Amino acid sequence: MELKNGLSAQRSVTVTASNTAAAMGSGDLEVFATPAMVALMEHAARDAVAAALPEGATTVGAEMNVSHIKPSGVGAEIVATAVLTAVEGRRLTFNVGARDAQGMIGEGVHVRYVVDRERFMAKVEVRPARQDL
Repeated sequence: MELKNGLSAQRSVTVTASNTAAAMGSGDLEVFATPAMVALMEHAARDAVAAALPEGATTVGAEMNVSHIKPSGVGAEIVATAVLTAVEGRRLTFNVGARDAQGMIGEGVHVRYVVDRERFMAKVEVRPARQDL
């Protein structure tokens, strides 16, 4: 398989107390949190291209521009879709969207980069945890 426009994937999640805005700290209401929606969209984008990557490679999120346009309550099933729309070297651009049973709840554009896992992790500086927190 090769990286080409049109690759797509979907991921789904049920809204529970743990992924609400109140639980995640992005708000104080018991509705699906924007950070949870973004993570679901990123997961779908990652899945869309995973099988087309060379051995030892993965993708990392670099940019997310989304609108969260409608709330979804606890119990709602959320389905995120990502479609690869542009391949520019290592840069991958996706159209992303999320829906519940009533329709679209969020949409936008997501950029990921193809990286070599080992080289990428070699650049990560590990720091000891602060003890005074």
